[in-house]
Amino acid sequence: MTAPSIPLIEYQLIGLTEDGDAGDLLLGLDQKHGRIRLQALISEWLRMENLVVLTGSGTSVSAGGKTMANLETAVFDTIEALPDLPASIAPIIKSRRDAVITADLLDERTLGFEAWLSFIANALVVVESTDTPFSGVTWPATPAPSPADLKWFVDRLRMAIFVECALSLPDTAAAKSASDIAPQLAFLSKLVARDSNLGRTHLFTLNYDTLFEQALELLGIQYFDGFTGRAAARFDPSVYGLDVYYPGEVAEGRVRRFDKFLHFYKLHGSIHWFEQDGEMRARHPDLAPFKSYAAKSSADKATSLATLSGHAPSVGILPTANKFAQTLTMPYAHLFRSFQVRLGIPQTFLLVLGYGFGDDHVSRIIENALMNPSLVMLVIEPNPTSPVIERIRRYKDLGKRAFVLCPTESAFAAAKFKYATFDDFAKSVMPDVQWLNDFLRLRRFEKQIASSATPVEPDLGA
Repeated sequence: MTAPSIPLIEYQLIGLTEDGDAGDLLLGLDQKHGRIRLQALISEWLRMENLVVLTGSGTSVSAGGKTMANLETAVFDTIEALPDLPASIAPIIKSRRDAVITADLLDERTLGFEAWLSFIANALVVVESTDTPFSGVTWPATPAPSPADLKWFVDRLRMAIFVECALSLPDTAAAKSASDIAPQLAFLSKLVARDSNLGRTHLFTLNYDTLFEQALELLGIQYFDGFTGRAAARFDPSVYGLDVYYPGEVAEGRVRRFDKFLHFYKLHGSIHWFEQDGEMRARHPDLAPFKSYAAKSSADKATSLATLSGHAPSVGILPTANKFAQTLTMPYAHLFRSFQVRLGIPQTFLLVLGYGFGDDHVSRIIENALMNPSLVMLVIEPNPTSPVIERIRRYKDLGKRAFVLCPTESAFAAAKFKYATFDDFAKSVMPDVQWLNDFLRLRRFEKQIASSATPVEPDLGA
């Protein structure tokens, strides 16, 4: 009687192998030994002095967020359902949709949504400028949009992106274990569990939503995000040079660093940023009106969008290819410079999640940073056929420490987008921490107290 075979691990860790070529460091290992090796490597990297994390839209999918392709479809569906859609705008959207469909059928690359938005935004600049060297813009159909129609279109694109990114974390009070909570909570709790003697974590995100801010506040993690003040916070990059410590009388007569703390950077702005008197301010909006937005039909979304017309908050930088030019101004210049500086520091671990290397200006910074001889980069990619993997393979010629974690082809075929997602990495792959379970018990206890409390009517006759 033969012993049952032990299943192989569901992950690949692609990087530089001992023979000097790119390969799978987990090849041939079973689930137990493969996971031990994987977590040992990640634990070792997390103990490096300088921890830098970059997150993209993929980290928001589990909370209802959309990848760029899905965001494009949702935004177009909503705008086409608006009752005041100008006749000149409909052919522009149709032409874009047709180009994407044709490229998919022919398995060819087409202009990304970011680049397409850039042309729309730049066309508005051209038609509104009096000193432009151009006499006009040629469009795919007639009639050509007037400046008013084009401004309407750009404003609706901005508003539609805003409401699609107005996401809220699910309630954590009912969670019985770490596997039941939002991945942002699990991820952040494990990030700040590093040895307090190491450098602070620097978390950079390309997302407009505030899911990480919501998770940080729920977990009681202190963070500096570049803003000072409360009522209408003002951007002040000097806060990134500060830290948080216990006073001497609390820390047994000596000053000690506060454990749960990190630096937070929103490279492309946020739904809670707005400009006032030439300054960038921040005030978190009420997200309650948008909780049911994602589940609405396009017609209902259009109705909701119409109510925002003329007074929707700013979204920071719209996802356009001219972001690089916009980042030359504050606060974006400082944020991107900080990203570049952090990646140039010795003994740096760069962890990349939910980012498909679609932003050229961000990817160039990463590629330049690979010249740092002591930098280690780990990219989490849930699709084993993604072009990101081949890109990381090529990075071995720039730096010898570029790795990508993805599922094996058999694991992906059996369960698509189950392994090496942000959710899976945060909850299952990263090493566990005890204080997350303590936090969940406290949340359940608070809910029990709130549900059992009986309001006492005041004695008005006293």
